[in-house]
Amino acid sequence: MSWQIITGLTGGIGLFLLGMELMTDGLKLSAGKSLQRILKKSTKTPLRGVLSGALITSLVQASGAVTVATIGFVNAGLMKLKDAIRVVYGSNLGTTMTGWLVAIVGFNVNLKAFALPAIGIGMLMALLIKHGRYPAVGKVIAGFGLFFLGIDMMRSGFEGLEGVISLDAIEEGGLVSLVIFAGVGFIMTVLMQSSSAAIAMTLTAAAGGVIALPSAACMVIGANVGTTSTAVVAAIGATPNARRMAAGHVIFNVVTGIAALLLLPFLLFSIESFQNLSGMEGGPATFLALFHTVFNLLGIALLWPFTGRLVAFLKLRFVAAEENEALPKYLDHTLIGTPELATKALIREIERMQEISIRMAEDAISTEASISPRLKVEMNVLHKLADAVGEFSSKLRKSNLPEDVANALPVALASTRYFIDVAELAEEIDNLQSKEVIGVYEELELALVDMRRQAIAILEDVKKHCFESEEVLVRESGAIEALSHNYNVIKSQLLRAGTTGKLSARHMVALIELMKNIERLVTHCVKGQSSLQMFAHQTIDGHQPEGKNIVQGEVSEVIQDDAEAQADGLEEPEGSTKV
Repeated sequence: MSWQIITGLTGGIGLFLLGMELMTDGLKLSAGKSLQRILKKSTKTPLRGVLSGALITSLVQASGAVTVATIGFVNAGLMKLKDAIRVVYGSNLGTTMTGWLVAIVGFNVNLKAFALPAIGIGMLMALLIKHGRYPAVGKVIAGFGLFFLGIDMMRSGFEGLEGVISLDAIEEGGLVSLVIFAGVGFIMTVLMQSSSAAIAMTLTAAAGGVIALPSAACMVIGANVGTTSTAVVAAIGATPNARRMAAGHVIFNVVTGIAALLLLPFLLFSIESFQNLSGMEGGPATFLALFHTVFNLLGIALLWPFTGRLVAFLKLRFVAAEENEALPKYLDHTLIGTPELATKALIREIERMQEISIRMAEDAISTEASISPRLKVEMNVLHKLADAVGEFSSKLRKSNLPEDVANALPVALASTRYFIDVAELAEEIDNLQSKEVIGVYEELELALVDMRRQAIAILEDVKKHCFESEEVLVRESGAIEALSHNYNVIKSQLLRAGTTGKLSARHMVALIELMKNIERLVTHCVKGQSSLQMFAHQTIDGHQPEGKNIVQGEVSEVIQDDAEAQADGLEEPEGSTKV
């Protein structure tokens, strides 16, 4: 093998990869926003999702870029995982465009006569025009030139290898040889991080007579599977949705590859027959481009009916801690036919909401540094649990419930509203506390610290004594009265500090709002506990608790209003929740 052939092949691969990079970058710069807009809006039907993925990948010539954009839309809630998986199907189909470019243009046109002027014109546009999309368009034109120049150099190199290298021994190895060639295609894609380059090399090698068509077809299959390596690497340490997308990509390509290997004789015969009947010519490159398209269509046909099951399978994998926490632990819909068990499950799930909201409240009150990212995650968990509780209650309401249980359900939902209020107030406190407690004089700072400590003590008491006795609620009612008194004392101090100039008006108002939010948070937490306890007594013990407490006293009318509002919400169609 001459040194000239080796350098020609190496240079051809390098030019091809450089051309692909320039084309991809240029297309993303010149039309990236338009392509993303098309991708976001073109998934209203399953077929449109596949076609949009194929079209955009064909234009951009980078399935990885399309996959990354799709992951971004899924994470942002703009696209469902099922729609994104179908875009991945189409993206794999779109990668076959490279093979068709090589087959149609690369072996039927004087590539140097086309490529060199394209490189010159494109680079001049990129260098001399500095406004608008013209520099990006120039990169696209230059990239096309380098792309085809690389193909020309690879074609020349492989033509020089014909008769020099003999792969007969490997090609006669039966099934083992097919697996070996598929592995070669896979490794080529992993090393070059471009299935397009691996397929272009395979097509030019087959056209040059270096490898036989069955072996080249196996290399194309391997290259197709090799595209998953980029997605797998990108998904390491990424979000659960990113890992699910990568897993879906891997499953599609592996299943498609296995099916293509098993059906290889049938596929090769069918494609050859089709070419003969249709009069399609073009040699091995056209045959392999057609093969690449056919087996990707085969993969879509195989997995299309199972997309729903695939998505359900993926959602159970790569689950983040907050996603696990957001899943109901006790709301088993098979319990709806047994009201006693269903109400106990409902109570335990609402207790989980209470626990999360108290955790958020304690973190916000006791931490001066901002913890808003953590609170935002926990807020999302609470909303999902509230939705699940609302849906479960709605279905329970429509079953044959005893009257006392049906009448008590709105009280349970009122408690969830209180715990959501607690969480929202925790977020407000976090926003204020990290900014507005700095720079106060010592006496006021001690008073603020004492009120926070008092609030934490009440929250701890709620957490430890959820259903022990009515006396606990009476004690908490007294503690809240003491907290309110403390708030009024601090408010008077703040007003005096504002009027005497010790604090600015803005600072004074912010601190009053902070202390008021702490008082409201604690009050709402106890209200939530009281209403949940009332629901437990009405459904499990069959009576309402006796004695005065914070619900049955001053705020009994508020609970009743919440109950009536939630009763209205329960009459909504199934699937809509008001919490």
